Formats: sequence, structure tokens, C-alpha cells
Amino acid sequence: MSPNIGVIVFPGSNCEKDTIEALTDLGASPRLLWHADRDMGNVDAVIIPGGFAHGDYLRPGAIARFSPAMEAITNFAENGGPVLGICNGFQVLTEAGLLPGALQKNAGLKFLCQEVELRVENTNSVLTSQALEGQTLRIPINHFEGNYTCSDETLHELQIGHRIILKYSENPNGSVADIAGICNDNRNVVGLMPHPERACHTLLGSTDGRVLLKSFMEGAHAKV
Repeated sequence: MSPNIGVIVFPGSNCEKDTIEALTDLGASPRLLWHADRDMGNVDAVIIPGGFAHGDYLRPGAIARFSPAMEAITNFAENGGPVLGICNGFQVLTEAGLLPGALQKNAGLKFLCQEVELRVENTNSVLTSQALEGQTLRIPINHFEGNYTCSDETLHELQIGHRIILKYSENPNGSVADIAGICNDNRNVVGLMPHPERACHTLLGSTDGRVLLKSFMEGAHAKV
């Protein structure tokens, strides 16, 4: 049975259709969910896609965290539901407190739109379970505020808890410890700045995003 995956749409989201297409191609049953709805229906997993929720006013994700859907997503995550935030979605998850740290402006204050190489640091998460530790993935980034930052204490907690799941091989944005993606303590909430949904077809240059989305679908299956 294909997992039902909800893709949250905020005013300003712009990657929801890419995400829907990639998930459908991989065999999932995705559907769009509006940010103002508290009822997510019978979903097995949730993705917050990239874009510019509410125009990124104040800070990226700062307004989106107050949307009614976020209360439902928080409850879903606390009950073990798989939640993935991609790019702007990662920013929303940090603002909502579902993941630690914050995303700030890229080093050099430049918008980055390029393919990067990632290293899989840990396979114990709903996003990396089908990957291999040490595996390299080529996946595009598309952000201005993707520079991950956190306190020294939080970084230590991420490191000893093996919660840094993806690192940049060559850091493009200044992120502390080359961090590209992290997970929560329970390994079911994950966030990353690169766009795996844009690396699922050969014509787009890479299919390396498929292993990440397949991992997430397996996590959704486990929730069924």
C-alpha cells in the first residue's frame, strides 16, 4: 500500500508541485494540505516544502510557525509521525521548535542556486535509512538563508546524539560544522536545505534525491 503523504502549502510556497511529482513517481500517494487547516486527514507522513512562506517576512518561517497546520504537525511529530522540512520547510521547523538551531543569511550574502555534494553522516533517520553511511549525493540548493547556526551546546548535543545526518563536502553557505541536514532526538523529524525532489530525474542532472525520498516513504510505511 502506498503511503499517504501530506504536503503543506503556505502563501509563498513554490516547491509543492515538484515535491508532489517526485513522490508520485516514486509510488507514494501525496496530497496538498492548506496551512490554515488544522485537520491533516489520514496522512502517514508530512512534508513542508521549499519556497518563501509568507514572503519570509521577519525571518523565514517566523510567521508560518503560527499557522494552524503547525499545531497539527507538532502533535503528529510528537506521536512519532515522520515530518520532513525541505529548505524553507527546514526554516519553519526550526522556528516552530521541532528542530534546534536557526538558518541565517549565507556567508557572503549571496543567493545560491547550484548543485552540491553531500555526505551521508548517519543512516538512523527517516530521511537516510535507505542510504549508506559515507555515501555521497549530488543534490541542488536554492537559498539565501541556508547558513545553519546553533550554540556550541546544541552543536555538541547534535554531534554526540548522531543527529547530523547530512554534511556538505564543500561548504557553500557557511553552515556550522558543514551541516546540511539534521534530525530530532526521535529521528522522525528531519530538515535539510538541499532539494531532494529536484534530484529525482536523469534529465535534471541527478537522481541522488531518490534514496532520501524513498527512505522517507519507508518511514511513512512504518507509521501505517
